Amino acid sequence: MIMVYKPGRCLLTIRLKEIRKTQQWLCEQIGMSKSQISDYATNRTMMSYGTAMTIAGAIGCHMEDLYERIESSSR
Repeated sequence: MIMVYKPGRCLLTIRLKEIRKTQQWLCEQIGMSKSQISDYATNRTMMSYGTAMTIAGAIGCHMEDLYERIESSSR
């Protein structure tokens, strides 16, 4: 059986709290609108691969740390 993973809820707010930074700070660092960052943080929109790489680089974490990982088995 192969384990299949899919992203769960966004952990961006938690990651920002860990480094004591705000969404506004992140916006300024990467040149993205506050509404777009908010949409990611509240799970209204999922980040693209490139956006996740950019955000992870800005806050000093791995891309995989930006979302919960949900495991499900596949046949």
